[in-house]
Amino acid sequence: MRDRHRVAWLIVLAITTGAGAFVAGQGSSVSYDLVVRGGRVIDPETGLDAVRDVGITGGRIAAISEQPLAGRSTLDANGLVVSPGFIDLHSHVNDDATYRLAALDGVTTALELEMGVPDVAAFYERRNGRALINYGTAASHAWSRYAAYGGPPIDGALMPPSSKATDTPLGHGQWRALRRHLEQGLAEGGLAVGMGLVYTPGATRNEVVDVFRVAAAHHVPVFVHTRSSGRTEPGSSIESVNEVIGAAAISGAALHLVHINSSCLADAPECLRMIGGARAHGLDVTVEAYPYVAGMTDLKSAFFNPGWQQRVGITEHEIAIPETGERLTPASFARYRAQPAPRLVLIYMNPQAVVDAVIRDPQTMIATDAVMQDGKGHPRAAGTFARVLARYVRTERMLPLIEAVRKMSLMPAQRLETMLPEARRKGRLQVGADADIDVFDLASVSDRATYTAPAEPSVGFRFVLVNGTLVVRDGRVLDARPGRALRRQEGE
Repeated sequence: MRDRHRVAWLIVLAITTGAGAFVAGQGSSVSYDLVVRGGRVIDPETGLDAVRDVGITGGRIAAISEQPLAGRSTLDANGLVVSPGFIDLHSHVNDDATYRLAALDGVTTALELEMGVPDVAAFYERRNGRALINYGTAASHAWSRYAAYGGPPIDGALMPPSSKATDTPLGHGQWRALRRHLEQGLAEGGLAVGMGLVYTPGATRNEVVDVFRVAAAHHVPVFVHTRSSGRTEPGSSIESVNEVIGAAAISGAALHLVHINSSCLADAPECLRMIGGARAHGLDVTVEAYPYVAGMTDLKSAFFNPGWQQRVGITEHEIAIPETGERLTPASFARYRAQPAPRLVLIYMNPQAVVDAVIRDPQTMIATDAVMQDGKGHPRAAGTFARVLARYVRTERMLPLIEAVRKMSLMPAQRLETMLPEARRKGRLQVGADADIDVFDLASVSDRATYTAPAEPSVGFRFVLVNGTLVVRDGRVLDARPGRALRRQEGE
């Protein structure tokens, strides 16, 4: 069925964009809700890279034409790039402020698939009819573990703090409670199982395999932050990647490895070779990265349990307070970690050459790992996609434009298709696709967010459309709420 739909779309696209016969809009007898006029249209699936008009009706792309189209409204895209909207599979703080920054960075869909959320139903209900961009979440292994231990709600926490719920192996009754909570999240629409193993060191290898089996039974992938980083054995990056590839092979569940640059550090190239080998032997394994040398996490999490220096191969000096740039010492580390509230910190642990190699790798899609609360956080929440365009396409010429667009739109959509049929309408600029569209100036698009000013919005995105509705015009966010839920139905 999937192939028949795709072939049909491609046939229509060929008819409406080919040099020969032209169907829709040649005369002005057909009028569209909106026409994006005269831009350089990029579709990474078909390879289209040419000046075209794009006609939009009912929130979907209705025509792509060499000839002028007529519309009730038009957007002038002359000299600009018109691409599918970017899909961020890994965004943590999904509030209005983060969505605004994301839209100004070309993001039309932002999903929390690494950690998931404590309450899937509540996540969707809070955003229903009130979201600037498309949204969705995973069911959470870490929060299900926390619930199995009877943990109370924690406002503003991205993951459970280090505690018995994260650090100890489960008993039989706790495993049953975890599984019930996890399956409830999937029944409520969770798109995947989110698994942050570095934040749940008490999870045994057997527990990991069992969670993968739950995902396989529900036909969803597992999004994994691997157990540990570095070269120290046991607990190296290589071992950690091997663990989850093995769990995927045993269970039959699809696997997505998050931010391979910060999970594998200097061994990221070898980890990518492992992923390539798994794919070559038939496993469904995908991978993402973000284009920054520093990561970010909560100082209160199990990542910083005793022995972290040896496990990761860094010291307190590589940890910084983002608002001030203060580098920590053993004394200040202990002081901040003892404070009751969550404490986001930057971790400098990745050389630029490794990051560049990972971003260039054809297997790697782009995702932000967005963390932003009250204007504090990591610049990747505001600048990831513009940074890829500015650095890797325009300045350093490490990626062709169509390849960069593929990594930011089509590849994430293809990852989603395995559990969400409507994702076939995402990440593409084709007739029948959802009108999630970016219009940007390749000559000026740029990230402005820095580690000390992480909430500075990107520039260069002239127009951004979500489901055919403008959410950004001339670089300004509009008062619109066209975002829709990407939400799985059991049995799909």
